[in-house]
Amino acid sequence: MALAKRSFDAVVVGAGGAGLRAALQLSESGLSVAVLSKVFPTRSHTVAAQGGIGAALGNMDEDSWLWHMYDTVKGSDWLGDQDAIEFMCREAPKLVYELEHFGMPFDRNENGTVYQRPFGGHSQNFGERPVQRSCCAADRTGHAMLHTLYQRNVRAHTQFFVEWMALDLVRDSSGQVLGVTALEMETGEVMILNARATLFATGGAGRIFWSTTNAFICTGDGLGMAARAGIPLEDMEFWQFHPTGVAGAGVLITEGVRGEGGYLLNKNGERFMERYAPNLKDLASRDIVSRAMATEIKEGRGAGPHGDYLLLKLDHLGPEVIDKRLPGIREISKKFANIDPVKDPIPVVPTVHYMMGGIPANYLGEVVVPQGGNPEAVVPGFYAAGECACASVHGANRLGTNSLTDLLVFGKAAAESMIKFLKENPGRKDLPKDAAERTLSRLARLDNQKNGESVAEVATEMRRTMQSHCGVFRFPDTLAEGVKKIRGIADRASRTQIKDKSRVFNTARLEALELDNLVEVARASMVSAEARKESRGAHDRSDQYKDGDRLEYKPVHMKPLTARTIEPKVRTY
Repeated sequence: MALAKRSFDAVVVGAGGAGLRAALQLSESGLSVAVLSKVFPTRSHTVAAQGGIGAALGNMDEDSWLWHMYDTVKGSDWLGDQDAIEFMCREAPKLVYELEHFGMPFDRNENGTVYQRPFGGHSQNFGERPVQRSCCAADRTGHAMLHTLYQRNVRAHTQFFVEWMALDLVRDSSGQVLGVTALEMETGEVMILNARATLFATGGAGRIFWSTTNAFICTGDGLGMAARAGIPLEDMEFWQFHPTGVAGAGVLITEGVRGEGGYLLNKNGERFMERYAPNLKDLASRDIVSRAMATEIKEGRGAGPHGDYLLLKLDHLGPEVIDKRLPGIREISKKFANIDPVKDPIPVVPTVHYMMGGIPANYLGEVVVPQGGNPEAVVPGFYAAGECACASVHGANRLGTNSLTDLLVFGKAAAESMIKFLKENPGRKDLPKDAAERTLSRLARLDNQKNGESVAEVATEMRRTMQSHCGVFRFPDTLAEGVKKIRGIADRASRTQIKDKSRVFNTARLEALELDNLVEVARASMVSAEARKESRGAHDRSDQYKDGDRLEYKPVHMKPLTARTIEPKVRTY
């Protein structure tokens, strides 16, 4: 079956913050750019980011990109690549000012500068005291950023393929990436989108877990496509649990609430974070706060009839502050917890939020795979940015606000690398004869499978397995059992059946294709978690602690571009 083909200079898969920032750079350089998105671009999951963009502007207190770098390296539990972290922290202020000039409606100080709020793990002078570094637009920063970038892309005549789902990478015999196969969701038509350079900005994969702050679209599509094309995934054991998801709903309550002065309580009305992080308290790093909350619940100090959540108090801030700085949080609390935070505390629980691992990339956005003794071999024509990528700026635990910083910095960096690559390689390579073979065989399997597995049942089993075997605290026996279970689930996913054979607006078909990607991510995450025999950042192994100390800790030294290497030390807040 021959597929229709359309050709572009660049194809960007994903229209969140990273995809839109890259597409803008590419379009403004005069290239023909196609951006694929499963949803309308301003519905991409970046829209849900609330708290702010981390950048050392120094508008509230003295600040420095080097202090930001230190906080990021420390937050990563010394697993982050310090060259990539230095690059991100140096570039961050420029990208925020750029957004400001694009028209993003940041909150303002009385003198007209961008308002910055405190955030977990952000400090002055290498950890001495908290600093206000998060550049925000109330508690809807991602929403404001996404609309700003989308409008700039419309101005630059970027071509959008809305409600299209990328299915598989197209690679030739040399390994070069030549675009993707993609499905138009309305008609079911499959097409090859041929590109001289391809960027994945497909976001996270939190939907492998039962309870997550991620939207239903966050199904790890880029990671699944990369894995099926033979590109290994990196650091997949590291999943960040955000301390404050609405209990029972998973909807995110931004760390900005605690940045504005809110704090956590147990059922006894005690501010328990003072025991776990005496200096930064409720604004300690996310893995520290999540573990403290899980411990409080486990030891019987959880609130509610079942003792399974904790309380986030912000009524003392007053309605004026809440309505000015946290209007979206008040709305979310009313809708999802039936609580008005002006009067009562919000019930919260640690919830899967962010994927630190992903497609291995360097700080230029180039996808790198070890090859022939070269640990930094670049996959020609292939780039990744945002949550789907692992430039390893987040290491074992992401510092709050660095997700939006990551999107901006590496979205732009990847685009600049693509522009350079296209100038150096002006020709267009022929597509291989089997360019669509993997995609066509997957679709044929779905159409022809008889007496197969239910997509919904397999997906539910996968999510429950990940939640129970790979949570905040991890145990060697449950991890080993989880590996066996997830491999069995992956086998079941390869035999799924859809009863409706229609290709038009067939959500069952789309969910089956998304499940192919989800199981790749789940399997990589569980196997990696079982294999890492240490506690680091978000990966907390019960067999790697004794009397409060690690049994084993492997120091990681990553040489930065120009700054002095930040050496590992005891990580306290």
